[in-house]
Amino acid sequence: MSNIKLNIGLFGFGCVGQGLYEVLEQTPGLNAGIKSIVVKQKSKKRSLGSERFRYDKSDILEDEEINLVVELIDDPDAAFEIVKEALSKGKAVVSANKKMIAEHFGELLELQNRFKTPFLYEAAVCASIPIIRNLEEYYDNDLMRSIEGIVNGSTNYILGKTASENLSYQAALKQAQELGYAESNPILDTGGFDAKFKLILLIAHAFGIVLVPDQVFHQGIDKIGELELNYAREKGLKLKLKARAYKNENGKLCAFVLPEFVSETDKFYQVNEVYNAIQIEGCFADKQFFVGRGAGAYPTASAVLSDISALRYNYRYEYKKRQEGNETEVPENIFLKVLLRYPREASEAIKSKFLDAEEYFKNKEQAYTIGVISLATLQTILIADDVSAVLIDLPETMELTKISNEAGEIAWLDA
Repeated sequence: MSNIKLNIGLFGFGCVGQGLYEVLEQTPGLNAGIKSIVVKQKSKKRSLGSERFRYDKSDILEDEEINLVVELIDDPDAAFEIVKEALSKGKAVVSANKKMIAEHFGELLELQNRFKTPFLYEAAVCASIPIIRNLEEYYDNDLMRSIEGIVNGSTNYILGKTASENLSYQAALKQAQELGYAESNPILDTGGFDAKFKLILLIAHAFGIVLVPDQVFHQGIDKIGELELNYAREKGLKLKLKARAYKNENGKLCAFVLPEFVSETDKFYQVNEVYNAIQIEGCFADKQFFVGRGAGAYPTASAVLSDISALRYNYRYEYKKRQEGNETEVPENIFLKVLLRYPREASEAIKSKFLDAEEYFKNKEQAYTIGVISLATLQTILIADDVSAVLIDLPETMELTKISNEAGEIAWLDA
């Protein structure tokens, strides 16, 4: 086993980049150090002197002494070009850019294989929770049934404040922005995009299936209103944005991101603030639950540091579950039990799309239905801006068959 001296070229010196610099300073025995830091803005005030920074990516990519590139920038397109060039030059890469990885997963796999260079990204999913390494090593031979979790700290903080302080969604969002947990334009988090990108990474390591973002349906928390918040308060529930992937009874992968009502008996009920949590279920190991801080400079930097430490011993992901030519389909016949809110004028048309409706209400402005609906149908409905859906239950065993009775009316029965 070797212990390689790592000369690091660091791209980006924001919150996580500065956190990494500080934790590296506190771990002198790691046998790794930052040789060059490349940033974009020359005029930005930083905690280190200007002599420590460079502004041309070639200062890292063309430096033969640098054998590890750590990419921690915001721009996913620029990040991909950096990672692609670094891998092609034989430099190991560590990244935290989940959007970039999810959008280019197939090509990044090909680059790793072609140039025999490792690419690690533990920090891209759930910050301090070592979930990817666990899926790669501990669950490498265990067939997975499901993986689900709260993977976005910003939305968990916002939803938590609506429950603990009875804040409106907008007031909770404003508080999150003031504390730096949410951006001035928070749509990547609140719209569910960030959770979807992370789910794609988890699916690749849990099930060996590489998806592109368009294959995973997502609905964030940005459409949640007082009706959903009041429903949760009255029922003693909490709202959580959950990412899910599971194999159905036919062995097909089902994957989506939706807000969900959870009860106090649910492990996710107690996951608050900016914490993340993941529950995985294997065919042999049964269920395991991981929880940890999912945002912040030091938690994310700790995940980057873990990847750096692993690279000293030539560690790389093996993607043991991946099979070339895997044609696993993401099926459309996924059935969910949801609370769906929509405008009153659309009430009859939308209500008719439910396979089984157990509760229905409307007032002068809006209506809602609680019942079972297919995910494919839900996707078409949620295109409208004034429609919101929250998952209540996942009827995994429900297989519904469409029949016609003697009067010619359509009905749905459990098959």
